[in-house]
Amino acid sequence: MAKKADVTRRDVVKTAGAVAAVAAAARKVEGAPWIQTVKAANDQLQYAVIGTGGRGTYHIVHWNGLDVGRCMAVCDIDEANLTKAAKTAKDKPKAFKDYREVLAMKDVDAVVIATPLYMHYPITRDALLAGKHVFCEKSLVFTAEEIHALRKLANERPKQILQVGLQRRYSKFYQTAKMMVEKGTIGKVTHVYGQWNRRSLGKTWVPPSWRAFKKYSGGLTAELASHQVDVADWMIGKHPEFVTGVGSIDIYKDGRDVYDNIYLIFSYPGGSKLMYSSISTNNHLPLFGSSKTEFGEMICGTEGTIHITVGSDNEPAAAIWFPEPSPKTLEAQKKGTEKKEKATVASASLLGTGKGGKGLPVLFDRDLVGKNDGFIEKEMKFARQWLYKKGVMVPEEDKNPVDIQLEQFVVSCKTGKRPLADLEVGLTDSTNVITANLAMDEGRRVYFDEINKMGGGPLGAAAPAKKG
Repeated sequence: MAKKADVTRRDVVKTAGAVAAVAAAARKVEGAPWIQTVKAANDQLQYAVIGTGGRGTYHIVHWNGLDVGRCMAVCDIDEANLTKAAKTAKDKPKAFKDYREVLAMKDVDAVVIATPLYMHYPITRDALLAGKHVFCEKSLVFTAEEIHALRKLANERPKQILQVGLQRRYSKFYQTAKMMVEKGTIGKVTHVYGQWNRRSLGKTWVPPSWRAFKKYSGGLTAELASHQVDVADWMIGKHPEFVTGVGSIDIYKDGRDVYDNIYLIFSYPGGSKLMYSSISTNNHLPLFGSSKTEFGEMICGTEGTIHITVGSDNEPAAAIWFPEPSPKTLEAQKKGTEKKEKATVASASLLGTGKGGKGLPVLFDRDLVGKNDGFIEKEMKFARQWLYKKGVMVPEEDKNPVDIQLEQFVVSCKTGKRPLADLEVGLTDSTNVITANLAMDEGRRVYFDEINKMGGGPLGAAAPAKKG
């Protein structure tokens, strides 16, 4: 007998009505974010961008689309980058080659630092000393000495905001995944898998690019893995005990001394682990049914698994989860009739050895029906959940996490609110990068607390880390 189609003609009609209802109700219920109401010039943060290469100019493009900031200056030692950035910014900023001239500007409240890694700390230090708020791209600092020095300096200036460019912390999908972990939806997180495979790296990270040399760069670990090691720390809720790994230059023998492929294992208290890989010869991502490429994470718990990616400007963030087969369900199957028992035994065997379940959408709070919801709001949520289940729609974030992190930086600067990606998040992430590179360079297990003995520590002088 032919299997009935999942989406019938009646479904299509229902879908059309549901989509209209969802769209109309969403406009009434969710409203516009607070940040969109801030338009007056005196309410905008006056900022400068120091380092206007690819990432710095990328930030300028995103600032252009927001109503929360005004670009007062751009700075880069490269004339081409500087000229492009000045033309890209909608605010016609002044252009400088010396960042110290930018820091001397009294009408600049904050700076965005997107320079090569080895310059992050010197400019961040000088910016804090100049009284500016700082948004610095990851990895926050380059050396162990800088970890201890920046912690001391920043803690002496609690009224100045220091935020790190780890935008996954500002993604609704990642925040929802963390809530699922905290509520026990996927049980205890025992393993996290992360990867960032980018085939083009071998062609773009070539000498004389600063990224090709250890003197200036943390290589794949700093430029890519730092994002995903931070995700593992966040989801597991602890810092690693130690890291081990291997890295080598196997393909691009062009004078670079940073590895063109790395494999890392971070071990956490209680036995949880992060397994990480980054290669520059292949883009494949074995998550989401291989429908996406390059980068993503898999959060494995005792009761389920989450596939998640932050996406990009052209590829939206996404998350799905897979509940573990329930032992109670399998036991119930075995109590059926003799005829059914033969079928369910085979089914149980498949569930135990290779048959996986269908992925479910990770739902935001806005999609969950609450006891205080009104009739229209409940119907909207039921309709949206039905559309997700049918695969007609998928949950999408309201905004790119890159935009959200910039908006929240402005909020923090104006209110003193602690950033989600704050000083300690950034310094812990940098510690992970430094110890991982050391593990590969020296071919040994490197412990997280070894940073205490590097560069005049101690790490223990840190302010209490924010939970979550």
